[in-house]
Amino acid sequence: MRQLRPVGIIGTGKYVPERILTNSDLEKIVETNDEWIVSRTGIRERHIAAPEQATSDLAYEAALKALESAGMKAEELDLIIVATVTPDSAFPSTACILQDKLGAKNAAAFDLSAACSGFVYSLATATGFIQNGMYNNALVIGADTLSRITDYTDRNTCVLFGDGAGAVIVGEVPEGRGFQSFDLGAEGSGGSLLNLEAGGSRLPASRQTVEDKKHFIYMNGREVFKFAVRVMGSATERVLTKAGLSKENIDLFVPHQANIRIIQSAMQRLDLPPEKVVVNVDKYANTSAASIPLALVEAAEEGRMKAGDAVLMVGFGGGLTWGASVLIW
Repeated sequence: MRQLRPVGIIGTGKYVPERILTNSDLEKIVETNDEWIVSRTGIRERHIAAPEQATSDLAYEAALKALESAGMKAEELDLIIVATVTPDSAFPSTACILQDKLGAKNAAAFDLSAACSGFVYSLATATGFIQNGMYNNALVIGADTLSRITDYTDRNTCVLFGDGAGAVIVGEVPEGRGFQSFDLGAEGSGGSLLNLEAGGSRLPASRQTVEDKKHFIYMNGREVFKFAVRVMGSATERVLTKAGLSKENIDLFVPHQANIRIIQSAMQRLDLPPEKVVVNVDKYANTSAASIPLALVEAAEEGRMKAGDAVLMVGFGGGLTWGASVLIW
């Protein structure tokens, strides 16, 4: 049986738009207040894309930094995967648009849709391609402009979302390092709990769908919260078991940044102290597929991971989906 190549992260980069929308700003738009938002979500501000910016523009900036970090040129890329639920258009894919912007003429390119779990799904996909020898490296990006599908008259959802992009270069790493395990899953029966109903083949865009606000995020917050707490714990246990590790072996926990209470619940279940957990939901809010890579890249930039550290990533999102991974940095 052929030995699989060890695959890990060899470059990182992130980008968030310049404009910041604070809780105080939202107080002027809907009936809410900073204390209520912070106490229930942990969010204080979020970054919002400029009118001329699309998801590919955010992804491009993050990609440039990841390539620089890896010491690579765009034409050396074999594969580009963009995890997003807010593509520039239905087609061409955001990944193909990005390929052209980067000049990555030798790379295959496609988008992957798994909402907030999309980055981990994409990491698993890229790792499989590289392990089996089909490709040598991949650019994996989580990028979303959720502000474009957020209803800023809905006080329950408009406080939750922001825009951003996080990118990594995935390639061969030294033996004993890299991705040790993945746990991906879906619970399609809960799809209606978190969705964007119109704009596809089931309910094409029309005057009625626009008037009915069917092109904005809908979320049953209570049920999604329960799902998140449940799967964050169960996926973590499975992915650690697959890697032959226990929760005591975790050096850094990088959870999806959706809600501070969900993160705290996971911390308690894993018996993790704050210094082993990456939390930046206060600065960026929920950026969907960009959430985990933004947190991971920020931790790398801050020097919170050293060679050999066991890094646990766990996300959940619309679909409903979940994804977890153990990475030896």
